[in-house]
Amino acid sequence: MIKIGEKLPSMSLDAYHKNDISKINLDETRGKYLVLIFYPADFTFICPTELAEAADMYEDFKKEGAEVMSVSTDTAFVHKAWADNSDSIKKITYPMLADPTGKLCRALGTLIEEEGLSLRGSFIFDQEGNLKCYELHDNSIGRSAMELLRKLQAAKFTAENPGLVCPASWKPGKGTLKPGVDIIGKI
Repeated sequence: MIKIGEKLPSMSLDAYHKNDISKINLDETRGKYLVLIFYPADFTFICPTELAEAADMYEDFKKEGAEVMSVSTDTAFVHKAWADNSDSIKKITYPMLADPTGKLCRALGTLIEEEGLSLRGSFIFDQEGNLKCYELHDNSIGRSAMELLRKLQAAKFTAENPGLVCPASWKPGKGTLKPGVDIIGKI
């Protein structure tokens, strides 16, 4: 599994995107932040709530200079069938990556080997493809796209403002910290 600060592995995966199936090379995301949202499987219960929420906020992620992609071990054809049968999934306009061999899931430590499914995992990579933050948790717990966006904004802020760090629950426009100094006010 890659660690914080390490690069996203170079690989191409099939994807369902804009009613088409094509290959996406992860190296093509360089120059943008990349948010990967891993989920266990299509046609499940929690997954559409998370993916639809990310779809509702997709423009907010793009305004921050980020691309969002979801990832499961299903094929791109299953992603298409899910979109064809679910109003929640139909509204997704970001790429849905297919990782049926588990190569990307293994690289990021989300694969449950004995099930062939992914844990719920969220990963943020910077513009050079370096891992900035991630969270992994049990598949019974849904995530918040709002919190994922906040983490992206914090990662972007600290990259653009060397020497400053973001306190708990920081949001753009709120006070930040400079190690060794108190909160320095709104930025």
